[in-house]
Amino acid sequence: MAAVEWPWQYSFPPFFTIQPHNETRAKQIAAWRSLVLDYYRATKQSTLDVAEAQRSELFNNSSIKRKLPQEGIIMILEDLARTGNAEALDKQKRRWLVYWHTLDEWANILYSWAQNSGMTNTVCTFYELVEGDSTADEDFHGLDTEVLVKALQKLEGRGKAEVIMFDDNQGVKFF
Repeated sequence: MAAVEWPWQYSFPPFFTIQPHNETRAKQIAAWRSLVLDYYRATKQSTLDVAEAQRSELFNNSSIKRKLPQEGIIMILEDLARTGNAEALDKQKRRWLVYWHTLDEWANILYSWAQNSGMTNTVCTFYELVEGDSTADEDFHGLDTEVLVKALQKLEGRGKAEVIMFDDNQGVKFF
């Protein structure tokens, strides 16, 4: 897991209070968007539970004793959803998937890897894709299976892959 590089705003107490002025708030949310995506990429995480988020180092800077309120976390997640970088997993918007690449970007990354590594017309297990030695240097190595499946479904919709179930394994055939 890579170290998280905190931006200067992370040590600035007002960053943890949603700003009332529209222009300032827009800049604040953009900074949060970048921070959340960088954090999730560095930590290889994909799921966020809003109730637990305030206890994470991402939204709680203990060194300045500040944490972002839940309303702020939800505001940022909704902004990420508008850019294709997050998706609510329930109607109450309590659990989210966070994508440091959009699903379309993940689909393109996976397909490029399959083409470049000669894996078209071959079946790969999900384990091989996210845990295999041949993908150790790839951005999708360690990717959450739920995100992987959603990206592969995008490829399926384009006719570039087929998700396959066999025994207790899941795999994909790239075309």
